[in-house]
Amino acid sequence: MTPHRLDLSVLSERPAYAEMPRRRVLRAYLEEARGEVLRYLRSPGFLLPTILFPVVFYVMFGILMGGKRGGLDIAAYLLASYTSFGVMAPGLFGFGVSLALERDNGLLVLKRALPMPPAAYLLGKMAMAMVVAAAIVSLLLLLATQAAGVVLSAAQVARLFAVGVLGVLPFSAMGLLLGTLVRGQGAPALINMLYLPMAFLSGLWFPLKGTLLDIAWIWPSYHLNQLAQDAVGMPSRGATVAHVLALAGFALGFLLLAARRLRRHG
Repeated sequence: MTPHRLDLSVLSERPAYAEMPRRRVLRAYLEEARGEVLRYLRSPGFLLPTILFPVVFYVMFGILMGGKRGGLDIAAYLLASYTSFGVMAPGLFGFGVSLALERDNGLLVLKRALPMPPAAYLLGKMAMAMVVAAAIVSLLLLLATQAAGVVLSAAQVARLFAVGVLGVLPFSAMGLLLGTLVRGQGAPALINMLYLPMAFLSGLWFPLKGTLLDIAWIWPSYHLNQLAQDAVGMPSRGATVAHVLALAGFALGFLLLAARRLRRHG
């Protein structure tokens, strides 16, 4: 009897999606993004706390306890800082917790078996995070301009909106890395242990002084907050280009580490 031999030629075949017309590949990306956005829009347990957390804090501290202290417009300052605080969550939790859970239940293995572009999974989650970030920034801007008396030009509104929506990307990369490090049940605790202290140490709740200010640059949230403060006309430290490059560096570094973890450990 001739021994059965494994045909290894299939391993060199091109993936099924590579044979698709470009139009179908683009549609695969769009459908994956649409599916991710709809999935989270239908998950109030994730969506409502993520959106309402910064909004409620802004109502409490920016509107009810606002005013000017030491020449600082509290409502404008907190608009920028809570924008930074708010857009961190969709990236960290939307990527980190969901990726950890999907690794546990085998969804990533199923995704790899499907004839779909490999980047569609990540781009879909990125689209979800950016949509949620856009909702957070929109609500904060509405409260600030209509209830807190913050006066912003159209250019300032557009700039803050862009900072918030694009600023979610480094935290998406960070969440992606965190999701590769822990199991699904441990992911929320780990991310919360990082999320809240990082916000405090970046000056998102109060202006930093002394040593805390000197070392704040190690946090991506600090750089995002400086961009947001500058967008609304508040005092900020450092050059805009330096903060943008820092955030891009954080995003690339986290992404490369996450990709390495996923290749080695699945």
